[in-house]
Amino acid sequence: MTDVVPATVIVLPDPSLVLLIGVTGAGKSTFAARHFRATQVLSSDAFRALVADDAADQRATADAFDLLHRTVERRLARRRLTVIDATNVLPAARRPLLEAAARHGVPAVAIVLDLPLPVMAARNGSRAGRVVPSPVQSRQARALRHSLPHLAAEGFARVWVLGTPEDLDRATLRIDPTGTGR
Repeated sequence: MTDVVPATVIVLPDPSLVLLIGVTGAGKSTFAARHFRATQVLSSDAFRALVADDAADQRATADAFDLLHRTVERRLARRRLTVIDATNVLPAARRPLLEAAARHGVPAVAIVLDLPLPVMAARNGSRAGRVVPSPVQSRQARALRHSLPHLAAEGFARVWVLGTPEDLDRATLRIDPTGTGR
Protein backbone atom coordinates (compact mmCIF):
# COMPACT_ATOMS: atom_id res chain seq x y z
CA MET A 1 0.00 0.00 0.00
CA THR A 2 1.37 3.44 -0.85
CA ASP A 3 -0.69 5.75 1.29
CA VAL A 4 0.50 8.29 3.83
CA VAL A 5 -1.08 7.65 7.22
CA PRO A 6 -0.70 9.02 10.73
CA ALA A 7 1.06 6.52 12.94
CA THR A 8 0.19 4.92 16.23
CA VAL A 9 0.97 1.30 15.51
CA ILE A 10 3.61 1.01 12.83
CA VAL A 11 3.69 -2.40 11.18
CA LEU A 12 6.96 -3.13 9.40
CA PRO A 13 7.53 -5.99 7.00
CA ASP A 14 10.53 -8.13 7.79
CA PRO A 15 12.70 -7.79 5.86
CA SER A 16 12.38 -4.14 4.88
CA LEU A 17 14.42 -1.02 4.48
CA VAL A 18 13.18 1.66 6.89
CA LEU A 19 14.11 5.27 6.26
CA LEU A 20 13.72 7.61 9.19
CA ILE A 21 13.03 11.01 7.67
CA GLY A 22 13.18 14.23 9.63
CA VAL A 23 14.92 17.48 10.37
CA THR A 24 17.87 17.58 12.76
CA GLY A 25 16.46 17.49 16.29
CA ALA A 26 13.28 15.62 15.35
CA GLY A 27 14.30 12.62 17.47
CA LYS A 28 15.26 10.09 14.80
CA SER A 29 18.18 8.61 16.76
CA THR A 30 16.14 8.41 19.96
CA PHE A 31 13.27 6.78 18.06
CA ALA A 32 15.68 4.30 16.45
CA ALA A 33 17.28 3.40 19.77
CA ARG A 34 13.87 2.91 21.39
CA HIS A 35 12.37 0.71 18.69
CA PHE A 36 15.17 -1.16 16.90
CA ARG A 37 18.18 -3.28 17.76
CA ALA A 38 21.48 -1.41 17.48
CA THR A 39 22.59 -3.81 14.74
CA GLN A 40 19.59 -2.84 12.60
CA VAL A 41 20.29 0.91 12.65
CA LEU A 42 22.71 2.53 10.21
CA SER A 43 23.33 6.07 11.41
CA SER A 44 24.98 8.67 9.20
CA ASP A 45 26.58 10.19 12.32
CA ALA A 46 28.01 6.81 13.33
CA PHE A 47 29.45 6.29 9.86
CA ARG A 48 31.02 9.79 9.97
CA ALA A 49 32.59 8.81 13.26
CA LEU A 50 33.86 5.56 11.73
CA VAL A 51 35.62 7.28 8.86
CA ALA A 52 36.75 10.50 10.59
CA ASP A 53 36.65 9.84 14.36
CA ASP A 54 34.10 12.68 14.58
CA ALA A 55 30.35 12.30 14.02
CA ALA A 56 30.09 16.04 13.38
CA ASP A 57 32.77 16.20 10.67
CA GLN A 58 30.70 17.15 7.64
CA ARG A 59 33.77 16.81 5.42
CA ALA A 60 33.47 13.05 5.98
CA THR A 61 29.90 12.88 4.70
CA ALA A 62 30.66 11.49 1.23
CA ASP A 63 32.88 8.73 2.62
CA ALA A 64 30.40 8.02 5.41
CA PHE A 65 27.50 7.59 3.00
CA ASP A 66 29.59 5.46 0.65
CA LEU A 67 30.20 3.07 3.53
CA LEU A 68 26.58 3.29 4.71
CA HIS A 69 25.28 2.42 1.22
CA ARG A 70 27.67 -0.53 0.98
CA THR A 71 26.40 -1.78 4.33
CA VAL A 72 22.80 -1.37 3.17
CA GLU A 73 23.59 -3.56 0.15
CA ARG A 74 25.12 -6.29 2.34
CA ARG A 75 22.27 -6.27 4.87
CA LEU A 76 19.54 -6.32 2.23
CA ALA A 77 21.31 -9.13 0.35
CA ARG A 78 21.03 -11.08 3.61
CA ARG A 79 17.36 -10.01 3.89
CA ARG A 80 17.90 -8.18 7.18
CA LEU A 81 15.62 -5.45 8.48
CA THR A 82 17.68 -2.28 8.01
CA VAL A 83 16.97 1.20 9.40
CA ILE A 84 18.57 4.37 8.04
CA ASP A 85 19.02 7.08 10.68
CA ALA A 86 19.77 10.22 8.64
CA THR A 87 17.79 13.32 7.75
CA ASN A 88 16.76 11.84 4.37
CA VAL A 89 14.80 15.04 3.60
CA LEU A 90 15.99 15.29 -0.01
CA PRO A 91 14.89 12.98 -2.85
CA ALA A 92 18.53 12.63 -3.93
CA ALA A 93 19.38 11.15 -0.52
CA ARG A 94 16.47 8.70 -0.64
CA ARG A 95 16.84 7.59 -4.27
CA PRO A 96 19.90 5.29 -3.93
CA LEU A 97 18.38 3.68 -0.85
CA LEU A 98 15.08 3.03 -2.63
CA GLU A 99 17.02 1.62 -5.59
CA ALA A 100 18.92 -0.73 -3.26
CA ALA A 101 15.66 -1.97 -1.74
CA ALA A 102 14.22 -2.59 -5.21
CA ARG A 103 17.37 -4.44 -6.34
CA HIS A 104 17.02 -6.81 -3.41
CA GLY A 105 13.24 -7.20 -3.63
CA VAL A 106 12.75 -5.68 -0.18
CA PRO A 107 10.01 -3.13 0.55
CA ALA A 108 11.09 0.35 1.60
CA VAL A 109 9.12 2.04 4.36
CA ALA A 110 9.32 5.67 5.51
CA ILE A 111 8.81 6.80 9.08
CA VAL A 112 8.58 10.58 8.94
CA LEU A 113 9.18 12.62 12.08
CA ASP A 114 7.39 15.82 11.07
CA LEU A 115 7.48 17.76 14.31
CA PRO A 116 6.92 21.52 14.58
CA LEU A 117 10.09 23.49 13.84
CA PRO A 118 10.16 25.20 17.29
CA VAL A 119 10.22 21.76 18.96
CA MET A 120 13.07 20.60 16.75
CA ALA A 121 14.97 23.89 17.21
CA ALA A 122 14.76 23.51 20.99
CA ARG A 123 15.94 19.90 20.82
CA ASN A 124 18.76 20.85 18.45
CA GLY A 125 19.90 23.62 20.80
CA SER A 126 20.04 21.25 23.76
CA ARG A 127 22.04 18.55 21.97
CA ALA A 128 25.33 17.49 23.46
CA GLY A 129 28.05 18.04 20.92
CA ARG A 130 27.12 19.20 17.43
CA VAL A 131 24.37 21.81 17.13
CA VAL A 132 23.19 22.37 13.58
CA PRO A 133 22.86 26.07 12.64
CA SER A 134 19.28 27.36 12.55
CA PRO A 135 19.35 28.23 8.80
CA VAL A 136 20.38 24.65 8.00
CA GLN A 137 17.57 23.28 10.12
CA SER A 138 15.10 25.64 8.40
CA ARG A 139 16.28 24.44 4.96
CA GLN A 140 15.82 20.85 6.08
CA ALA A 141 12.28 21.66 7.26
CA ARG A 142 11.42 23.24 3.90
CA ALA A 143 12.81 20.22 2.07
CA LEU A 144 10.75 17.88 4.25
CA ARG A 145 7.57 19.91 3.68
CA HIS A 146 8.18 19.82 -0.06
CA SER A 147 8.90 16.06 -0.05
CA LEU A 148 6.12 14.84 2.21
CA PRO A 149 3.31 14.78 -0.38
CA HIS A 150 5.53 12.92 -2.87
CA LEU A 151 7.04 10.18 -0.68
CA ALA A 152 4.57 7.46 -1.61
CA ALA A 153 5.13 8.14 -5.33
CA GLU A 154 8.90 7.71 -4.84
CA GLY A 155 8.40 4.01 -4.22
CA PHE A 156 7.84 3.57 -0.50
CA ALA A 157 5.53 0.66 0.29
CA ARG A 158 4.22 2.60 3.27
CA VAL A 159 4.73 6.08 4.73
CA TRP A 160 4.08 6.60 8.42
CA VAL A 161 3.97 10.18 9.78
CA LEU A 162 4.60 11.20 13.39
CA GLY A 163 3.64 14.88 13.76
CA THR A 164 3.98 15.67 17.46
CA PRO A 165 6.21 14.69 20.38
CA GLU A 166 3.17 12.85 21.77
CA ASP A 167 2.93 10.83 18.54
CA LEU A 168 6.56 9.82 19.02
CA ASP A 169 5.89 8.75 22.60
CA ARG A 170 2.73 6.80 21.69
CA ALA A 171 4.10 5.07 18.61
CA THR A 172 4.61 1.35 18.84
CA LEU A 173 6.21 -0.93 16.29
CA ARG A 174 5.19 -4.38 15.23
CA ILE A 175 7.47 -6.43 13.03
CA ASP A 176 5.58 -8.62 10.54
CA PRO A 177 7.68 -11.69 9.71
CA THR A 178 5.41 -12.52 6.75
CA GLY A 179 6.96 -9.54 4.94
CA THR A 180 3.61 -7.95 4.07
CA GLY A 181 3.58 -5.22 6.72
CA ARG A 182 -0.05 -5.85 7.60
